[in-house]
Amino acid sequence: MKEEEKILLDFLKVDSAYDASVIPGTEDFTFITKKSGLPQVWKLDEKGDSFQFIEVHDRVMSVFHSPDGEKMVLGVDSKGNEKQQLYLTGRKGENLEVLVESHEHFHYCGGWSRDGRYVSYSSNRRHPGYFDVFVLDVETKETQQVFTTDANCVPLGWLNEEKLFISVKETNIDSSLYIVNIHDGEKVRIGNSGTAARYESPIVGKGVRHGYVLSDYQEDTVHICKFPIDNPEQLEKLIHWEKWDIDEIALSPGGESLSFCLNEGGISKLGIYQTETGNCVLAEDLPEGVISSMSWLSDESILFTLKTPVNPGDIWVYHLPAQKAERLTFIGKSDTVGHLWKRPELHTYSSFDGLEVPYFIYSSGEEKDKPAVIYVHGGPEGQTKAEYNPVLQYLLYKGFVVVAPNIRGSNGYGRKYLKLDDADKRLDAVADLASLAKELVSAHDVHPDKIGIMGRSYGGFMVLAALTHYPEVWAAGVDIVGMSNLKTFLMNTGEWRRYLRESEYGSLEKYSDYFDEIAPMNLTHRIEAPLLVFHGRNDTRVPVSEAEQLVRDLQERDREVQLIIFEDEGHQTERIENHITMHTETVAFFSRYLEKANPKECLQ
Repeated sequence: MKEEEKILLDFLKVDSAYDASVIPGTEDFTFITKKSGLPQVWKLDEKGDSFQFIEVHDRVMSVFHSPDGEKMVLGVDSKGNEKQQLYLTGRKGENLEVLVESHEHFHYCGGWSRDGRYVSYSSNRRHPGYFDVFVLDVETKETQQVFTTDANCVPLGWLNEEKLFISVKETNIDSSLYIVNIHDGEKVRIGNSGTAARYESPIVGKGVRHGYVLSDYQEDTVHICKFPIDNPEQLEKLIHWEKWDIDEIALSPGGESLSFCLNEGGISKLGIYQTETGNCVLAEDLPEGVISSMSWLSDESILFTLKTPVNPGDIWVYHLPAQKAERLTFIGKSDTVGHLWKRPELHTYSSFDGLEVPYFIYSSGEEKDKPAVIYVHGGPEGQTKAEYNPVLQYLLYKGFVVVAPNIRGSNGYGRKYLKLDDADKRLDAVADLASLAKELVSAHDVHPDKIGIMGRSYGGFMVLAALTHYPEVWAAGVDIVGMSNLKTFLMNTGEWRRYLRESEYGSLEKYSDYFDEIAPMNLTHRIEAPLLVFHGRNDTRVPVSEAEQLVRDLQERDREVQLIIFEDEGHQTERIENHITMHTETVAFFSRYLEKANPKECLQ
């Protein structure tokens, strides 16, 4: 292996710990890490050292502990296809057995009933585009269908031994949330049925008559609401920030405290709300980054995953009495390249129509006429956050200014901002990227002829749209599992995703002509910049045909284009050898076409 490949491998093989999950009745927990190659379930021993808890054949995507802590359900997919099959094992990882299996279908686990008798899940077995909800008796293996809908739905947990929380997706962002009796199918809606809104993370304590839910009902941003169980349509607003969304909530075992994660422009703040007094505080003793997978180890300690730009991810605990955070795992680190990682600065710029658009910028050095790469997130309703990204850090090490914007349509800034790129406003988001390129030249000394652009999934579509609608701006582009035509994407994507994507992009029936008008696939004659394309053969979200049709057309036009297909990947890239290929090719590609001088040697 060449020296440069070894350095790249060090950036890519940095492990992380995430998805911490408390084992009920203990102060022990599991987490997921790729230390052994693929995401697997790990724990800490008595000395605090990490060890692999169980080995399964492919990627572990989800973990659900039984209420007594004696059993565990694992969701495992195959070669990146995201079609989870469910497996059951004991508390020591023994006697792994198949619980729910149909490899052609998706399964989304909704966890255990409070008495530990049932496991809930949804699946599209009846129809590719319809998901129904089932409960399975863990002992007898008897399965019962308890909820049917011609839509995409998922169980979000249990209210008690007999009732489930079930979320039905109405659009790409909005949902309806129900309490459903598993015996007679009776359902009651949480919140108002007359107003489109997001409903997420319903939770209820033991023996209480009210619950909590995240929603943006009657507000622009997602906030915490309280609802009575006997009349869940009535929502009471508890905690609300006008500018920022709240991402996640968790209730303490005794029900006295509610933890939440405030999303301040891609930077998390841990909050604690006292349910009896209404007192609310934000924790201060935490590194600046992104918090996820919160749960309570006890009534006085909160477990969570923390990722920062210079820490790929570890499990932390926040102690309420001492108001101090403690790092429990030390997996997210690198002795060889960790000193090269940089924290980005958060800026905003004024786009073509005066809209203020936020972006993170990674830069080192004060030299002028620098090359830059703009990285566009997916979604479309995704959000770039203050967390470790090996691609951005490696590009920075190689001498590029790296910029990661949250253009209009990004999540985290409220409903109005989120919907600014819907349907026939799609090109306004593309114009945001062209405006950002001007900002880099005027404010950050970037050379106007040395700006590249890259993105994954919807970000890949934005790369192609930028290259076709503003061809004079870009020196090179990298498209990773992106769509080349929203029309053919909607026609060929999984039926379970089509109606959700149509609510964002516009329907095939109404916007078919518009899709043809803006499609990069139909505007390839405008592409002037060299293009590098990656795709996974097993992608169930964006079919590989989206890449193949584009590249074939560009080749016929004798354009500079290269296509690399990973035969053993889906929409995500999981295998390290494929990561090495992707990023080695990407850096070599940008180095060649952005006319960059050799970077200063800074690895010691």
